[in-house]
Amino acid sequence: MMRKLIYLCFLLFSFAGFSQNEDLFEEANSAYQSGDYQHAVNFYEEILDNGETSAELYYNLGNAHYKMNNIAPSIYYYEKALQLDPTDEDIKNNIEFARNMAIDDIEEVEQTGINQWFNGLISTYSYSTWAVIAIIFSILFVALFLLYYFTYTSLYKRLLFTGAMLAVLLCGLSIIFAFQQQSYIQENQYAIIFGEEVEVRDEPNLRGDASFELHEGTKAKVLEDYQEWARIELANGAQGWVKNSAIKKL
Repeated sequence: MMRKLIYLCFLLFSFAGFSQNEDLFEEANSAYQSGDYQHAVNFYEEILDNGETSAELYYNLGNAHYKMNNIAPSIYYYEKALQLDPTDEDIKNNIEFARNMAIDDIEEVEQTGINQWFNGLISTYSYSTWAVIAIIFSILFVALFLLYYFTYTSLYKRLLFTGAMLAVLLCGLSIIFAFQQQSYIQENQYAIIFGEEVEVRDEPNLRGDASFELHEGTKAKVLEDYQEWARIELANGAQGWVKNSAIKKL
């Protein structure tokens, strides 16, 4: 009896939280439409504080910050949206507009080889989307196998068996891609420069020489953390140390 009461309370609180976030989302969208972008940001961030995330939420946050010319936050939230939905064309277009506001123009070193091709392939979808694709192929396998089992025509049985085996193969590949995509994100930590002007030093201390300077909105790969410092690498291969307070990790 006690377990049922606990479960019922959990459902009620979950529903209440979901309803509250829905109301906040509508208020945020209304504020955005009326041009009150700061209030829209406040409402969207309150939803994040409640533990809810989505590509749409991050995208709207990026849009609101973009309207206020907040370069770093707009790029940051567009990047977060892309992590959840890498195929969304609106996100891709808007992040390019936001990047055009950034001062630094980092020329990316072109990568080649099988690893680059494979990383591009698994990055086509998010790991959750790959997982959904795997489930779809597993359901397709079950359906084809049942049809194969109850079919007596030799030609149809061969076709259904081939289709079922292909579905198993694609299901397995989708599972591999899902794990590889998640592993790729975990092993490749990126951050956005939030400081207006940030000196990149050759040592993790203020005594180190300033190698170069970065500005807000620039994306960098975080190679390691040391106390209050982070060693970063830019798309052109340049490396150095910046304070953790000057960046925000994705």
